Amino acid sequence: MTSAEIITIGTEILLGEIVDTNTRYLARTLRGLGVDLYRTITIGDNEDRIADAIRKSMERADIVITTGGLGPTIDDPTREAVAKAAGVETEFREDLWRQVVETIGRYGRTPSENQKRQAYVPKGAIGVRNPVGTAPCFIVEFPSPSLGDQAGVKAVISLPGVPNEMEHVLHESIIPYLQKRFNLDEIIKVRVLRCAGLGEGMIDEKIADLEMLRNPTVGLSAHTGIVDVRIAAKAKSESETNAMIAEVESQVRERLGYVVFGADEDTLEEVTLDLIAKRGMTLTAIESNLNGYLARTLRVPHAVSYSNLTPDALMQTLRAARADSDLALGVSVYPEEGSAEMAMITPRCEKTHRITYGGSPRSLPYWVVNLAINWLRTTVEEMK
Repeated sequence: MTSAEIITIGTEILLGEIVDTNTRYLARTLRGLGVDLYRTITIGDNEDRIADAIRKSMERADIVITTGGLGPTIDDPTREAVAKAAGVETEFREDLWRQVVETIGRYGRTPSENQKRQAYVPKGAIGVRNPVGTAPCFIVEFPSPSLGDQAGVKAVISLPGVPNEMEHVLHESIIPYLQKRFNLDEIIKVRVLRCAGLGEGMIDEKIADLEMLRNPTVGLSAHTGIVDVRIAAKAKSESETNAMIAEVESQVRERLGYVVFGADEDTLEEVTLDLIAKRGMTLTAIESNLNGYLARTLRVPHAVSYSNLTPDALMQTLRAARADSDLALGVSVYPEEGSAEMAMITPRCEKTHRITYGGSPRSLPYWVVNLAINWLRTTVEEMK
């Protein structure tokens, strides 16, 4: 079973100056190749710490992928760090230098002397062309003592930190290398069932036995007012993984029922608004003390924000606002009390619901809005 770890390199990531999107992209790519990802790590621009992280990752995994630190400046230490981890020096490669000169030449410029640093790689490394950037990439292979590793090697693969460059090199050169070198003939596929209306603990009680499965695996991920049930299967073909996932998915849906509102990229608000549209109905929404969050989330033409509406005032305002709509949803949050009032008017009835919250005050608006939208969803579903 081939395993991997990802090391993203850059002090700017640790300082919160940029968001690391490379790890997510790489993780999904490795998943699709059937590679088990053990860890992801972020290290600043420090040669010794990077080298230490690489050595430790190589002890645990077959493949280590680094991103970042391949530029021409002093604070781009990945080449030297990988060489140190491998116990070798760096060496100048004329073929890589020609790639740098060619790429820079396309912009009508001549490379500066410091850009020669990009043509240095750990001694014995496999050079990898980067046709969309100035930093060549490289692969360093290590003998593997693992009896279970058919390839007989472990590999450190160093890619650029610029996302579009990383993605291009990954698909053009690295995926074919991994498939051939590590005999990758399995895929991992994931299906995410999106749930609302039950907490993580209650969902866990209903599907606990499924969470003990080895393949497919089932896991839970809690968000604010939303819980994801993740089903992951590994097999030789997509049709096999689809069949494995479908069997478990049917059991989850049977046990959770209306709690499952969608799958994969579905959002609660989109599912709810689509349901209302399919019923041929219109919606009005009002809110209090939410700073426009309900209005922005629902994206409906008739959504009005107020401040400090009492529960009685919320319903009165909702009645007045509903004049030209089939449905009306109102939410008023009381941060100091850690509570909220929800109100709804449908062609059949008026109803209210009081909820209390014990979590972080910053999460209260998101939690309340998700609960309110799910309340709306289940109400409309019952109006068949």
